[in-house]
Amino acid sequence: MEQGFVRVAAATPKVCVADPVFNRGQIEALCREAAARKVKIVVFPELCLTGYTCSDLFLQDTLLASARKELAVLADHTKDWDMLVFVGLPWEKDGQLYNVMAAVKDGQILGLVPKTHIPNYSEFYEARHFRPGSRSVTMEKVEMASGIADFVPMGTDILFTCMNVEGLVVAAEVCEDVWVPNPPSGRHALAGATVIVNSSASDETTGKDAYRRSLIGSQSARLVSGYVYADAGEGESSTDLVFAGHNLIYENGTLLKESERFSTGLICADLDLERLKNERRRLTTFGPVDSQGYMKVSFHMDLPEAELERTIDPAPFVPGKKEDRDKRCEEILSIQAMGLKKRLAHTGCRNAVVGISGGLDSTLALLVAVRAFDLLGLPRKQITAVTMPCFGTTDRTYTNACELTRTLGAELQEVDIREAVTLHFRDIGQEMSDHSVTYENSQARERTQVLMDIANKSGGLVIGTGDMSELALGWATYNGDHMSMYGVNASVPKTLVRHLVRYYAETCGEEKLKEILFDVLDTPVSPELLPPEDGKISQKTEDIVGPYELHDFFLYYILRFGYRPEKIFRLACAAFAGGYEKETVLKWLKTFYRRFFSQQFKRSCLPDGPKVGSVAVSPRGDLRMPSDACAGLWLKEVEALEEKKDGKL
Repeated sequence: MEQGFVRVAAATPKVCVADPVFNRGQIEALCREAAARKVKIVVFPELCLTGYTCSDLFLQDTLLASARKELAVLADHTKDWDMLVFVGLPWEKDGQLYNVMAAVKDGQILGLVPKTHIPNYSEFYEARHFRPGSRSVTMEKVEMASGIADFVPMGTDILFTCMNVEGLVVAAEVCEDVWVPNPPSGRHALAGATVIVNSSASDETTGKDAYRRSLIGSQSARLVSGYVYADAGEGESSTDLVFAGHNLIYENGTLLKESERFSTGLICADLDLERLKNERRRLTTFGPVDSQGYMKVSFHMDLPEAELERTIDPAPFVPGKKEDRDKRCEEILSIQAMGLKKRLAHTGCRNAVVGISGGLDSTLALLVAVRAFDLLGLPRKQITAVTMPCFGTTDRTYTNACELTRTLGAELQEVDIREAVTLHFRDIGQEMSDHSVTYENSQARERTQVLMDIANKSGGLVIGTGDMSELALGWATYNGDHMSMYGVNASVPKTLVRHLVRYYAETCGEEKLKEILFDVLDTPVSPELLPPEDGKISQKTEDIVGPYELHDFFLYYILRFGYRPEKIFRLACAAFAGGYEKETVLKWLKTFYRRFFSQQFKRSCLPDGPKVGSVAVSPRGDLRMPSDACAGLWLKEVEALEEKKDGKL
């Protein structure tokens, strides 16, 4: 697969305790299925060639010899699949027994990784049979299916490195190893491993699945890695325990795929190696790669073209589940309000001024101001919401602005700026019929001047209303709505602004306020700087600069992960399939890059404002970008995509 994606799988075969021949057949069946699904790394459970619950049968030579023989047969059959397979079995070395994961590919056994931490408590008595593995890598003599002996590395510190896929470095740990305070996977990641595989036999008890998710998820996040966890399941002895085959695939703390418990089979997902690489590059605290003492075992594999086997969220800034979304909205409103509260308290200001237009952004800014004043114990009447009708103002937005202010208990002030702007046009020689950028921006700058002067009169702060999406696109009038004394929405993308206002409407408990907010939500996004048509908004922002849901998607992947245009285009096409044609996505992607680079000068002098998420454009922290950086490299790549006739990547 292209752009750093590699397909991985966690598989749970149905096993027969102490029957390696049967078990190897079940493993091979799942390997064939995985190969058909273009999987490149597949992980099977702990001791699955024999069954995890063999107990004292592990001390029988017959079982141990059969397990070795079937591993050799399995390794020989991997000639048919271009796939790295990890499978668990008992292994005798120097009169001691070890619980190992064997890595096999292309007819070879690439390595044996022993379990380091051997449990000896409650339901697990592995210490009765197995010894802890060593970090030191030694060479073990192994007889292959052909009868020819080979020497195979054995030890915990092995990195399986793909020589022709950048960033694909695999390391292994076995079950209990991840449950201890200092898992081996920690040093594996610092040695360069990007994918951790775990063969496990974790018995099922009430509530353990939640703990397992938390454990594997947090480990993958801590290591900034992919983590493939394969669990034992049906067929294991039920003398004292039941195993549920709870398989998990995580990427940097994000759950990509999870199996149903109490089932067998395999789950697949595409890991994004570029995302992991870029995240590690960004986190300077992750530490430099130190693989001293590790043995690197190399392999090659082809990555075929395939549709992505992972969910691409079209709204990456907005949680999909309502309960998660509501929690996020409450957190963000609190962050915004606490930031404003601190600024008001520090400056000694007991008044605030908000330009209220009846649109989404100014509505959110007023809601945040109200919450901050409530936290400070200040009367809402000391918030002055200023409506400034001019040539493009419609009755709908004007009415909503006024009614919203009154309902919230703030002070409403109306300043009609038509006359002032008309006089200004006369002074600068601007014709009223010339609806150029001067016509529009003169109104925006006049409004900002009014707000600043009212703030001076009342000893208050002007609260900025512009959001992060507008700042990314430069969709703001320089020294107009671009400027304020504290910008509460500066790191809130447009797609999230809508959800914040909706959340406030649904939880405010006031029917009148709810009605107003829902009408604001239903109003087209517009700066209302051009005269209306038949009393309705004529200037719709998304018709001019493009859909905000696309731009927010681009913004997220450009700033959060530093992806190339080609990869962002591919992800966007997958995320918005059925919603936007490829040509449309490409058109607005080009627009985004052009505007994003050319408008940095507006972001370089932004007012202060609170960061609420992992992506922000503050010049003081999250985006230190030259105002005159050239967009040529990025636009050239977009133009190359435009030239591809079939639209394939």
